[in-house]
Amino acid sequence: MRKKPVLLVTMGDPAGIGPEICAKALRHPIVHRVSTPVVVGIPAVLSWYAARLAAGPTAWSVTRITSPSEAVDRPGTLPVIPASETTFDMATTGKITPEAGAAAYAALTRAITLVQSGQADAIVTAPLNKEALVASGAPYIDHTEALAAITGTSPLTMFEVGPLRIFFATRHVSLQRSIDLLDKDLVLKTIAGAALNMRRIGFSAPRLALAALNPHSGEGGLFGRQEIEVLVPAIAEARSRGIDISGPIPADSVFAQGLRRRYDAVISLYHDQGHIAAKTYDFERTVSVTLGLPFIRTSVDHGTAFDIAGKGIASEVSLVEAIKSAARYALPYAGNYRNVVE
Repeated sequence: MRKKPVLLVTMGDPAGIGPEICAKALRHPIVHRVSTPVVVGIPAVLSWYAARLAAGPTAWSVTRITSPSEAVDRPGTLPVIPASETTFDMATTGKITPEAGAAAYAALTRAITLVQSGQADAIVTAPLNKEALVASGAPYIDHTEALAAITGTSPLTMFEVGPLRIFFATRHVSLQRSIDLLDKDLVLKTIAGAALNMRRIGFSAPRLALAALNPHSGEGGLFGRQEIEVLVPAIAEARSRGIDISGPIPADSVFAQGLRRRYDAVISLYHDQGHIAAKTYDFERTVSVTLGLPFIRTSVDHGTAFDIAGKGIASEVSLVEAIKSAARYALPYAGNYRNVVE
């Protein structure tokens, strides 16, 4: 029988919907069939949600533990590792506070420590709020920046929804800045990183496609010259290294081709180019997978949703999908991380 990976699910910002979706996600039998999930956060906050969201006369059981090995793995049970002794005032739910940002950061750093010490196999993150994180005095602006700095790696983001996988050459910068950043070296680095990490998650010979920047792939230079001057040379160099990469393919076609499994992954040149494709196909089931770390990290594709926090109406679908993705990739990735030739 295949070993079930131990997954650490960070609670995220306690003022947002993170605690609620954590409590809801762990009631799903599929989560426990594919993994041993453990929440990292504030036990009292999880208890508050579990008591209010319980169906029927029996409340969910929240168990405070100190190690993932102590987790009782069954639906309706919430094993929680305290990230810190931070308390949280539930009256501040839905508000940006330094205390909430500190709690989210503590959960992330505790989870990283546990995974790096071999006590768990992967991390799944509920959303945090960047403004609260900065207000807390944390030295990083988001999950990915913190993961990169703490592990000393250069992470690469992959979106996954159904059969579609998307990598990104640029992400959290303006559209103009994305265009300015595009050069052969950046595109080649992204192609090579995508190929490497696809092999790490089990694709022995990944078929990649590069999205074009301009309409009709530039129409021979009529609509822009980035395809001619940047993308085609990067593809040629990647192919000389043995990478199976097609393109540049117009963005209005390449993601549809990915959904039809013509390619194993598509490389998007900027944030919204790939996000729109994935989220239009299925918003709730889009998962963000962080590769390039010594372990797998997956995340929901939405934010803290302060406007509905504490109301019991947040959907846990994206978190369940993130847990399933982490369970699918955690062990193969760990086995291939050092073995795949870089």
